[in-house]
Amino acid sequence: MVREFRYFYAAMGPQDGTLDWMVCDSMKTEEMSRFLSQVGLAHPRHHVVMVLDGASSHRALALEIPENISLIRLPPYSPELNPVEILWHELREKHCSNRVFETLAAVQAAVETGMRLLAANTDAVTRLSAWQWIIDGIVLNAT
Repeated sequence: MVREFRYFYAAMGPQDGTLDWMVCDSMKTEEMSRFLSQVGLAHPRHHVVMVLDGASSHRALALEIPENISLIRLPPYSPELNPVEILWHELREKHCSNRVFETLAAVQAAVETGMRLLAANTDAVTRLSAWQWIIDGIVLNAT
């Protein structure tokens, strides 16, 4: 048996419904740094506050964090606090469930299609990510 993996990185903007994402062959510090750079460049006039789980690539000392990004690391074993986990459920339910994929490339294509559709639907991204504790934090930090 051979196992193959693809790793999707995603960041959701609850205020404006933006969705930034990237797919990689591995989940290493270099890829996470590249994703942070991508998000920072996509939102140059904003300060991005990103909620992260405790994955090793999210907390590595060598992680390169752009100046316009701050990271909030969640406590261990608390995926229910991370809105991006809801995004993954949404993608699995709407684009991958009850299907048999012949190849990993077919799975990746289905997930990428779902990501593009969600990225085009700002209301859906806001619905998935505008949790009260996040919105309250945005308001507190803006004042």
